Order: sequence, then C-alpha cells, then structure tokens
Amino acid sequence: MADVTDAAAPIADEPTSFPVTDSTVVYEGMVWDVRRDTVDHHGQDMVREYIDHTGAVAVFAEDDEGRVLVIQQYRHPVGLRDWELPAGLLDHEGEDHLEAAKRELGEEADLQAEHWEPLIRYNTSSGGSDEFIEIFRASGVSATDSAFEREAEEADIVTRWVPREELVAAILAGRLQNSALVVATLAVDARSRRSA
Repeated sequence: MADVTDAAAPIADEPTSFPVTDSTVVYEGMVWDVRRDTVDHHGQDMVREYIDHTGAVAVFAEDDEGRVLVIQQYRHPVGLRDWELPAGLLDHEGEDHLEAAKRELGEEADLQAEHWEPLIRYNTSSGGSDEFIEIFRASGVSATDSAFEREAEEADIVTRWVPREELVAAILAGRLQNSALVVATLAVDARSRRSA
C-alpha cells in the first residue's frame, strides 16, 4: 500500500530530486529534444526518457465586455485547427516570462494590453515532459501600432472574441480541447465564482 500523508496539511506538489547518474540527449529536434536520464532512485537505477522543453507562455486576454480572445491555428500533431490562447515558446534566452507573453500577444493577434497579472502555471505532462506553461491574464487590450508578419501555421491564424461562459460550455461539452485554453478558462471561471 502506498504511503499516506497527513490529510490535514494543505495539498501541494512537493519539490523532490534524486541523483542523476547519466543524462544523454537521444534525439535533437528543431524545437525540443528527447533526453534519457538514469536516476538513482533509493539505490536502484531508474531510466526515464522525456521531452526536454523550453517551457511556454500563454495569454488569457479579456476585453471590456468580458469576452476572451482566442485564436484558431493548425496544429499538425493532433490534426486540428484548434481554438487556443495566444501562446509561444520561451525560446529567447533570458527573456522574462511576462515579456514573452506580451510579445506573443503582439505576434499572434497584433494586440497589446495595459494590465497584466499571473494567472496560473502548470506542467503539461509530468510523466513525459518537463514542459510548463505559464499563463498571464491581460486586460485593457488595444491594437498594436503595426501588424506582425506571420509565417507557416501562424500565417492563417483566425482571431475571435468569445464570452467566457460560451468557452466554459464548449469546454465542458468537449468541443474545445487545447490544454492552456481549458486550464485558463476554468481557472478564471472558478476564481470569479469564489469572489462572487
């Protein structure tokens, strides 16, 4: 039987590490790599392969009418033009996460925002990747001075402002599946219900 922890303590993920005795990049990709680590786990070697990811940011942008900006973009691995939040990789060395979020809102939607706050950060697939997504909430949204020149799958991005309640309904009905959109929308919805 698994160890049982004190149920009275607040539940929280617990930072833990074990000695890594070997670490090798077994596949080097254009965007991210696959790494194989050998870990000394209580005296036994444990080998794990995972995606070594830069991390990403996303933007939950709201207008003055309480609508949320979503973009539609082709995503090859899942074979969808899915609706998602403006988002992107943390692929500029040393870039502050908030600055990266501001950059992505401009690059993907030609928008800027006056007010920013951290919303939520989560790991996308803890058993197979070290990727995290940090989502920021933005308001006071306006157009940028110039349009960004988009390429590849970003060239045919479609934007739409959608009432948050409509997003929640679409998520719960299974019509929207993008993880950052789901996590952010449900987090904002839960927070608004708690403060009401």
